[in-house]
Amino acid sequence: MPRGNHANSQTTKATLGLRELLLSGAFEPGERVAELRLVEELGVSRTPLRIALMTLEHEGLLETLPGGGFVVREFTRTDIDDAIELRGVLEGTAARLAAERLESDDELEPLRELCGEMEGIVRSPSIEALMDYVEVNQEFHDHFRDLAKSPQLTRALEHVLALPFAPASALLRIHAALPESWEIFLVAQHQHLALIDAIGRREGARAEAIAREHARIARRNLDIALENRHLLEHVPGSMLLRIPAAR
Repeated sequence: MPRGNHANSQTTKATLGLRELLLSGAFEPGERVAELRLVEELGVSRTPLRIALMTLEHEGLLETLPGGGFVVREFTRTDIDDAIELRGVLEGTAARLAAERLESDDELEPLRELCGEMEGIVRSPSIEALMDYVEVNQEFHDHFRDLAKSPQLTRALEHVLALPFAPASALLRIHAALPESWEIFLVAQHQHLALIDAIGRREGARAEAIAREHARIARRNLDIALENRHLLEHVPGSMLLRIPAAR
């Protein structure tokens, strides 16, 4: 393997491995990240590890210490709400650009097919079916972002989606285990259909408004998750979230 490719591979391995450790709760919020421990645990050298640390600091999962080094970041409810709101702004922009840049109605066919799959799931809810919904929903979001045809916007979204609870499907696995949540899936599905319609009609402002409102469903999802904290602990990144228990 060429030296450059090996270095890139080591950096990728370090970044992915470190992100997984942080989101799985291997470190407590505020805990200093020890480089020597990570070198051994991830099986990488110190140079790619340091690049990974700087990458995750840029993403917002780590914070730098005044004297050097990194600590694991703690997230508040406001942090999560802001991340969800920012995702809505960016996805709204993606929806508007998709409407403005649509070249052919055929480009919407993958969205319609995915929406059809989700329609069947939400009309006959079950834990197994709603778990499938999580995967299809993620594909739907990925595809409509691609229709914006903006690499810059894609990079901005990737940065926001690296934060805990920001992705569209972050909390959906919890709701698959809560039968009372199925009405939220129906509302989200209605918005999916409306979004496709708006993009297809080249109504950029309407598409943007729908996408922004759609993202805000995640805030309601988090409210429900906080009422069922025994399920929340299974969500990646939940150990980094610090919200006082309700009295």
